[in-house]
Amino acid sequence: MAVWDPFLTERDRQVFAGTGHGRAAGFGRRPVVMVIDVNYFFCGDVREPILESIKRWRNGCGEEGWAAADRIAELLAVAHRQGIPVIYSTGTERRPDGWGRGRWGDKVSRKDPAAVEAAAYANTILPAVAPQPQDLVIRKAKPSVFFGTLLASYLVDLAADTIIVTGGVTSGCVRATVVDGFAYNYRMGVVEECTFDRGQATHALNLFDLQQKYADVISLQAAGDYLASLPAGLFDDQMPSLRGAREAAPGGSRATG
Repeated sequence: MAVWDPFLTERDRQVFAGTGHGRAAGFGRRPVVMVIDVNYFFCGDVREPILESIKRWRNGCGEEGWAAADRIAELLAVAHRQGIPVIYSTGTERRPDGWGRGRWGDKVSRKDPAAVEAAAYANTILPAVAPQPQDLVIRKAKPSVFFGTLLASYLVDLAADTIIVTGGVTSGCVRATVVDGFAYNYRMGVVEECTFDRGQATHALNLFDLQQKYADVISLQAAGDYLASLPAGLFDDQMPSLRGAREAAPGGSRATG
């Protein structure tokens, strides 16, 4: 049973069964893996239930975020072994006076500037998925990793054709990034076990909607199998540091195919 099944009405099932949406689009041969906002700001700085996490971290998703990070680490092990580029996003540093946030504060009634989420380390990526030297880290101020960043130019330089998305939150930054990637004509994948959201319904239904229109929502097993099926070293010419990291890893190989 898909994670979204309990939230669909019978009418929903009939409508989408009749429209032809949701067909698997498949992936290309040059993927990157994206890890979106797996940081203390969205996960909290300790593994705990979400109702405890939000007492200190307004955006904290609690143990759901930490559980997703554990699964992301498994996928990253495959990506690094294959020499697949890994691109992270996390937040930008804020001005002390709060100026420049744009509309972020308009929809949230809770005002707690002294909360721990305002600390400098809020944007720290969880240790379980900490970036390696060869990985790319993008600082962003808005939901989509594409908006106001160099992501599109990085993808062009890498000659990538596919983006495998992980991280959070499903209904916000993950969704915005997937829709923008789709608009740029990248083949988009979302790994179900590697995504998280503060809402159970918003998580499930956004995965459903992304699967219907913009991406293939796949399992961690399928994502790992896809990456492992590709020749190692696909991106060595575009990013030589990937080759060095792969060869330096335990059991590393100089093979490129």
